[in-house]
Amino acid sequence: MTALRNVLVTGGAGYVGSALVPRLIEQGHTVTVLDLFLYGHEALGSVHNHPRLVQVVGDLRYPAAVEKAVAGCDTVLHLACISNDPSYELDPELGKSINYDAFRPLVRAAKRAGVTRFIYASSSSVYGIKSETDVTEDLIPEPLTDYSKYKALCEDTLNEEREPGFTTLTIRPATVCGWSPRQRLDVIVNILTNHAVVNRKIKVLGGAQLRPNIHIDDMCRVYELALSLPDEKIDGRVYNAGGDNESVMDIAQIVKRVVEADNVFGGAGKIELVVEPTNDNRSYKVSSKKIREELGWEPTKTIEDAVRDLLAAFKDGRLRDTMADERYINIKTMQAVKLK
Repeated sequence: MTALRNVLVTGGAGYVGSALVPRLIEQGHTVTVLDLFLYGHEALGSVHNHPRLVQVVGDLRYPAAVEKAVAGCDTVLHLACISNDPSYELDPELGKSINYDAFRPLVRAAKRAGVTRFIYASSSSVYGIKSETDVTEDLIPEPLTDYSKYKALCEDTLNEEREPGFTTLTIRPATVCGWSPRQRLDVIVNILTNHAVVNRKIKVLGGAQLRPNIHIDDMCRVYELALSLPDEKIDGRVYNAGGDNESVMDIAQIVKRVVEADNVFGGAGKIELVVEPTNDNRSYKVSSKKIREELGWEPTKTIEDAVRDLLAAFKDGRLRDTMADERYINIKTMQAVKLK
């Protein structure tokens, strides 16, 4: 039987967090969420009043908020960050203050509070562009942007802070896709699905670039597994976590095929696919062989599953006004609330 934990999930009202937190509660864990709740409290609506959920509205950069949130916890799952390159580049100093400057203070606050396990959500973008066919954890990170650079530096920081009795684990996820209570429509599979449904048109920039993706359910399963395994199995480890490695064009074709077959909203006819050149030729194929062989995790869902889940959310009204509502786009929300 899996040991039950008192888990602090930073960013627990975000895209992945809002899908994960209810699952952890259902499994019997006690969960504290530290989040600014920029996208609203309804993301955790299904468990809002649950006795094993503590919601701390606070900023990761403020020690008092961190100390309040981490009190009584034995595990930290650190998801919170400015979470993609465009959002980061909107205000690089803001991004650095949240993604990097606040990281070591969080780790040390966790230690002071008696936390014994710290799981860090890094990013597969830390690798940069690699010529290797499969990008494995043995390759040296060569981040290309400030967002990925500070993700890599946080990995180094966590390794420095690792000590007996303080187990650390770093996960490097591929791009997450699919439906979540705090939906994002600014990641590739979700972007293309939104445009296919609403505009009956998909625009592909380039097309040959490989993009690793992971279904949000599989992403949650990685973190659930990370909570359940014994210390010696994960301590000091770094794992990629990805599912499908498809080209941008193949992703577009999958979206086109699934949406046309579903005939969502009675949209008649074919979906137009337009190809345009791009300056962003980053292409990488992330290998998840190590996590499969060492921890027994492997993906169970596909990009097609993610598209179908999004279509179901369109049809039953969970997704509405998707071209205008700024809450679906991280950078637009940050601009609207003037986050500093």
